[in-house]
This record gives sequence, structure tokens and C-alpha cells, in this order.
Amino acid sequence: MAVTIDGRTLKGKQVLRVARPGPSGRYEKATLARSARDAIAATRAHIDANFMNDEAPFMYSFNTGVGLFKDQRVLMSEMTEYQRKSVYAHATGIGEPFPEDVTRATMLLRANAFASNYSGPQVALVERLLACLNAGVHPVIPQKGSVGASGDLAPLAHMSAAVCGFEEGEAIYKGKRMKAREALAKAGLEPDFKLGAKDASALINGSTVSLALGVLATEDAKRLIKAADIGLALSLEAMRGELAAFDPRVHAARPHPGQALVARNLVKITQGSKRCSASARETIYPDEIGRTPGKPPAPRVQDVYSLRCAPQVHGPAREALDYVSRIIATETNSATDNPLIFPEDDGYRVISGGHFHGQYVAQAMDLLAIAMTDLGSICERRLARLVDPTLSYGLPRNLLAGKRGLNTGFATVQCSMSALVMENRTLSSPGSVDSIPGKSNAEDHVSNSTWCGRKARTVVENVEMIIAAEILMACQALSLIAETAKAHPLGKGTQAALDALRETIPPALDGDRWYAAEMNQATALVRSGAIVEAVEAAVGALE
Repeated sequence: MAVTIDGRTLKGKQVLRVARPGPSGRYEKATLARSARDAIAATRAHIDANFMNDEAPFMYSFNTGVGLFKDQRVLMSEMTEYQRKSVYAHATGIGEPFPEDVTRATMLLRANAFASNYSGPQVALVERLLACLNAGVHPVIPQKGSVGASGDLAPLAHMSAAVCGFEEGEAIYKGKRMKAREALAKAGLEPDFKLGAKDASALINGSTVSLALGVLATEDAKRLIKAADIGLALSLEAMRGELAAFDPRVHAARPHPGQALVARNLVKITQGSKRCSASARETIYPDEIGRTPGKPPAPRVQDVYSLRCAPQVHGPAREALDYVSRIIATETNSATDNPLIFPEDDGYRVISGGHFHGQYVAQAMDLLAIAMTDLGSICERRLARLVDPTLSYGLPRNLLAGKRGLNTGFATVQCSMSALVMENRTLSSPGSVDSIPGKSNAEDHVSNSTWCGRKARTVVENVEMIIAAEILMACQALSLIAETAKAHPLGKGTQAALDALRETIPPALDGDRWYAAEMNQATALVRSGAIVEAVEAAVGALE
């Protein structure tokens, strides 16, 4: 079913349906709501009838230059050329192109901003964006060159050049990079599109590339957050952890909603578990040091922080994500260019403002990067314990299967995940506090939102792999001691997660395995939601 945009009700999940192919390999189409189309047309008709003459008062970017040339009138006879030159002047992006999902999300979100009817473009311009999107004409948009105020000028100018069929514009069509005009023609669209007054400014103003990155990163983080709780449960069961720390009474004493939610999830996933019990700890595991048959283990009392304090770390990440989601949801359905047009009396008034400034998105993405970095860090500390029998209470060293020495086990998987944690720590250094004035100080404070979005997206991608690695390694641990610990069954949700993973990645008990492939398979299960679905089918919905 097509996603209909009206500038007010677009949801992150709908952006994903348009930005990324579904199970069939096809993208969801996007359409402009009839009510939005009529409103844009009415506003534009008034603009053309009343503002488009050389005697009209100065209205920024309608009939004036931009930036420090705001006091220079642009004559109607120069308007077509002015629109073209505005795009040319700002097409200064550098670096590799954005991935396809970012480009598609950008096009959809820019059209949705227009649908709110505060920007004043031609209806034909909104429909042109959607036509290119639906035809699979994806502009080549360089990743670098925007400071997030006055919006994402450079990347959006490259998008505009392709959409309008400029000779220099490039696009990717059916997987091939080519001149935009060629792509448009192949897609059955007229290569030439004539921009009218304000159209160029409407296209390139607003931090929409930053927002596209933000929507995608936020929706991906939402998908990961339950999987992190499942990885925690698997690690707890593998190391025969203490479940008392998840007692609801504990979390009522410090009533943060996030940590209480995580604790409830853990109780639900591990329901019925006998593995996390004192009696289960009587069993001697393969590499347990210092115990002989009949000798009881030392009382566990309480676990290390990465297990016991997990609600206090997963919880804040969830609450940060709630805040980020609210900011991104508001931004998704906002007008973000300048100036804006408002009904007034029997006509319209043009008012200059600063909605193009990306600080909301920049700070939200910095917070997302920080929260997800810490979530990935605690996950990595648990999987690091799994490979060390002195820390895992006797699990086979390196989670090794097969002949020791001939096989090495999962030690380097842990090492690779620690590399991602270190990368995330650098990427979570805030970018939203970094501002360099530009354009002769006309832009004396900028948001750096595009960089904030780019690094937050990378952090989320890295954490996805870390969570998947914890699930993979904990399932390996549980497989290795399945026979030894069979007298103490796993919790219902934990067993469901183990079964779901092993359907895709059977245990290689001879130690002959290609770890990169298994990590990618585990990541795909997390990304698709299959692990979460398997657990929820067994124990009910997680929060």
C-alpha cells in the first residue's frame, strides 16, 4: 500500500517502507495527499498572482538574492536563471555518495516538508520529487560538505540538480550510475524540469539529509533495543547468573521507567529457567578451575556489573531513544526552509525564520550515538566474559569446539567487537557543539547536524553487530554445555532464541567455521527481527 504524505502524519516506519525494499525486493510508492496538493496549489496561485512582479516588496529568496545578497532584487526576467544558478552555487558536496536508503528518505522527507504547505513551491515540484522516487531515479548525493545551516545546502543542491535534469547532475538508476538526464529518460520522465520562483530555495533549504540519517538511525536503534535484552538473557543463562537483580521490588526502589522495563523483559525471557539457580551452579563446567566433584561452588551472592547492572545501562539507552524518537518525529512533519508562507487576512504573509537550522537533529543524534555506544560497550563486556573461563564460571575457553590448538574458537570475534566499541567511543564525541561560522559570518552559528547523523548511523550499525555477536556467542556457549547442564532447563524465551539462531547457524562442534559468515547471519537475524519474534512467540510481547 502506498505511503501518502500530507506534511503532518508521516511516521518513521513509513519512511523505512519507502527508503528500503521490502521482502519482495520492491519499494513502497509515495503519493501526495489530495488535500495537501490542493492547499499547495492555492498558496502557489496567490504567490504567482500577487508576488511575482518587480514592484512587489522584498521577500527573501522569492525576489531577492540569498545570504548577504538579501538586499539585492532579482527581476522577474531573471527568475528562471536565478533558480538554476542557486542550485549551481550550492552544489559543492564532496566525498562518496550516500547509500540509497538515505537518498530515498531525503527525497520523501523533503516532499513531506513541502506538503505541510508553508514553503510555497510549485505543486509540480513536489510531484517531480515523488515521481523520481517512485521511478527509482536516485540522485548521487555526496556525503560531505554540509554544516546543517542554512540546512543541508550542498547535498540538497546535488539532489536538486539530478531531479531537475541539469547536465552536471548524476543519478543511479537500476544499479548503474549515469547522467541524471539519461536516468530520467530511461525511467520515462521528461529530463527537463523548469524551476519557478522560490523552488530552488525550497529544495535546498532545510536539514533534510540530516533528518533522513536521523530517521533511519532511530528506527534501526528501536529495532535493536529488544535484541539487546535477549542477548543479556542468553549470557546470563550461559554463565548461570543471579536473577534476583531483576526483581521488580528492586526497581520500584529507584523508579526509572527504562530500567524497570528492562528488568521486566529479563524476567519474562527467563521465565521457568533452572539454569540461573544455585543448584545449576553445582554442576562443574568443562574449564571450571579449582573445583572437584562434590565440592560446592562459592556462593554467587551477586554478579558483576555487566550482568547485574544491565537494567541500569540498557534502561537509560531506552529512555534516551524515547527522547530522540520524539525529536525526530516532530522534525519529520515540520516545515524547515526559509522563508515560510502563512495565511493572513485574505492573502498570505512571508516571514523569515530559522527552521533550517539543524540543532535539534544534531543534539538528538549525538545523544543517540552516546546511548548506543554505551549499550554496545556493556554487551561487549558480557561477550568478553564468555570466552574466558575464569570469568564465565567454567565455560570452554574461547567457546572452543573441536580439538584444542588445532581450533582457536571465538577469541578474535570478541576482539573484532572490541574494535567496534573503540570506534564508537570516538564517534560518540559530540559534534553538535562544534560550530564554525561561514559565508562571511552570515551563518555565525551552525549545527553540524549532517556529521552528527552520519556518525550516529555508523554507531547504530556497529552496535547491531555487537548485539548479534553476543547472541551468537552466548548461543555457542549454551550449545557447548547443553549435555552437561541438561538437568537444568533454560527459560522459555532463552530456549526460543537459541532454537531460532540454531535453525540458521547450526553448531559446528568440530570447530570448522567461518566466523565472518556466522556474524553476518546473526546480524541478519537481529536486523530482520527474527530473534525477537521467536522469543515473543514463546513468552509474549517484550516491552
